Amino acid sequence: MKSPLRKRLLRELKSEFGKYLVVFAMMAITIAFVSGFLVADGSMIRAYNDSFQKYNIEDGYFRTKKKLTTTQKEDIEKSDVKIYENFYIEQKLTNGSTVRFFKNRKDVDKVCLMKGRMPEKSGEIVVDRMYAENNSLEIGDWVKSGKKAFQITGLVALSDYSALFQNNNDTMFDSVKFGVAIVTDKDFEALNQVKLQYNYAWVYDKKPETEKKEKKMAEDLMEDMTGVVTLESFVPQFQNQSICFTGDDMGSDRAMMVMLLYIVMAILAFVFGITISNTIRKEAGVIGTLRASGYTRRELIIHYMSLPVVITLIGALVGNILGYTLLKQVCAGMYYGSYSLPAYVTIWNAEAFWMTTVVPVIIMLIINYGILYYKLRLSPLKFIRRDLSSRKQKRAVHLSTKLGIFRRFRLRVIFQNISNYMVLFVGILFANLLLFFGLLLPSVLDHYQEEIQGNMLAKYQYILEVPTEAMSGSKLKSLLALMQYSNGTETENKTAEKFSAYTLNTIPGQAKSEEVMLYGVEPDSRYIKADLGKGVYVSAAYADKYQVEPGDKITLKEKYERKRYTFKVDGIYNYSGAVSVFMSRDKLNRTFDLGNDYYAGYFSNTKIRDIDEKYIGTVIDLEALTKVSRQLDVSMGNMMGLVNGFAIMIYMIVIYLLSKIIIEKNAQSISMTKILGYTNGEISRLYIMSTMVVVIIELLISLPIEKAVMNVIFRTMMMSSMTGWITLWIDPKIYVEMFLIGFVTYGVVAFLEYRKIRKVPMDEALKNVE
Repeated sequence: MKSPLRKRLLRELKSEFGKYLVVFAMMAITIAFVSGFLVADGSMIRAYNDSFQKYNIEDGYFRTKKKLTTTQKEDIEKSDVKIYENFYIEQKLTNGSTVRFFKNRKDVDKVCLMKGRMPEKSGEIVVDRMYAENNSLEIGDWVKSGKKAFQITGLVALSDYSALFQNNNDTMFDSVKFGVAIVTDKDFEALNQVKLQYNYAWVYDKKPETEKKEKKMAEDLMEDMTGVVTLESFVPQFQNQSICFTGDDMGSDRAMMVMLLYIVMAILAFVFGITISNTIRKEAGVIGTLRASGYTRRELIIHYMSLPVVITLIGALVGNILGYTLLKQVCAGMYYGSYSLPAYVTIWNAEAFWMTTVVPVIIMLIINYGILYYKLRLSPLKFIRRDLSSRKQKRAVHLSTKLGIFRRFRLRVIFQNISNYMVLFVGILFANLLLFFGLLLPSVLDHYQEEIQGNMLAKYQYILEVPTEAMSGSKLKSLLALMQYSNGTETENKTAEKFSAYTLNTIPGQAKSEEVMLYGVEPDSRYIKADLGKGVYVSAAYADKYQVEPGDKITLKEKYERKRYTFKVDGIYNYSGAVSVFMSRDKLNRTFDLGNDYYAGYFSNTKIRDIDEKYIGTVIDLEALTKVSRQLDVSMGNMMGLVNGFAIMIYMIVIYLLSKIIIEKNAQSISMTKILGYTNGEISRLYIMSTMVVVIIELLISLPIEKAVMNVIFRTMMMSSMTGWITLWIDPKIYVEMFLIGFVTYGVVAFLEYRKIRKVPMDEALKNVE
């Protein structure tokens, strides 16, 4: 025989429809967003991984000074590789950006056409989709390079440029100032051929099975090539940031999104628990009668858990449907806003369904079961008597009569609802944390750009690039190449100052291993104002990221070797642009056995124009240093609006639900005050004002807690997700904004609750009178 209690479920749902609807909406939206993200994330990662075979992505590239002859190409291909031409020309556009022009690639590094069509005649061009979006370009628009104008016929994703790195040594890609494009063969030949780069892609006949084997094969191939041709650049796939950066970064946000879901579900479960507790208080007599009639505690727990679990299950199902349809596109757009990924196909993700459906139901079951088990442990007689206290009744807190009736009444309301306010505090903490992050990131990036501009080492840093043939191959070739390099890198620029440099890697640990530039500077340098002597200084970015202080020791290692170097830190140099180390030029050259006259670049306050471009590996200027913040702003700027909106939604729902419960819990008292002649406005001052006071106090208490938590979260995020460092800086106005947003949000809720108070009837005071 089915339990007749089930007939009460629809009546309970109808009587509390507004409350359940709000919880259902929040649950469905949260699950939809997380489900959409997990589906998009999994589908994007699959599309990225499949692209290596689908588009025949290169295993590496090399660049030569001159075009390979047929004989040279055949000799290189004897090393079990296939060589493909992948020439390009870089030119400035009139919009101030730089575009790398290619011919259409049909054999290797194939192109994914996202929209429109490929160029078919002279004057037509297809450009990278993300570059086009960031520069407000659409199909049909015209772009101009020099005197030549091109009309955009399509938007594409180049499989070997999923991240738009102009230079493989750059810290961050730049999809605003740099793009890639394809033109017809005829238009390519008409471009400035002086700038033609003889770039070649190679594909192994037999793919390496491990990264270690891949590294060994690349080293062997480079040795073979240097005996055949003069190399200007040699980059195997595992070192190519344009290809690998995207794969390394994708999926890193997965754990954060899942944790977001579970925290929201836990908050909602506690809200349900408080709602049920209020229901138990109202129906104490009925529960006592049912228990006395033979109903077990287990049957009552199942009954009161039914609605929350059913609402959760329906919310999860609706959320998953929305996630797989509408929200999937939104979340995929976040990836497309950061990376130049090919088109993807939605893949059913069983793990995502389990995480967003089964786990939320389990969370709801566990939390509500615990609350119900605790609340229903009393004897039937206690329920019939409406004595729900498990302990001997304590005396009420004494309040001074000097306070006045309204103040004492508000304090009584607060004391009676302390458990509700504790859950409210958890909700405020969580919502504030999301809001904090949404407001914080834009100001951090703006401050970072200002800070970089204020403490640059020099307006320009020129990092020279030693030709590959100077480092390997025959001794005669190496000697000749070094002589040409030495002559070609001298400058007459009066502001130029030589420095030596060496690159080591940090030891992987809490943060992934990253390259650290060690600068060797002149004793009386006009650019590095520090008394280095024989000591070692670290940049402020290094000190902040790795929490280093003067007197500490740091250990760095060779990138592909086990050899390590340990340095004692004598000071911290005020430079936030990079994680770097400073020492005298003599000390650096001696430490790494580079020779007394060795130098690797120039500091300069003006552009150096008398050095051959082929010897310049990287130019670090203001635009290069702020590339990180500029790209993060583009990639995450739109997302911050969603985060702020989501935080405000949590604020409103949690405050609304708990305020509603408090008013319902005190409905009898509110009715009695109406009988005594108090107006709706005066009653609102008693109940709504009490919650407002608590909200204000909790908002103020939450701010220092949020700051401490954000310090940990921001550091963890920066350590795990990027090389380099951005210092956490909190604009004081953010605290004001957070408080005002919370206060205004409560104001909206207070208006709704005032209407609720007005509807409380006077005859409510006559119910449950003992």
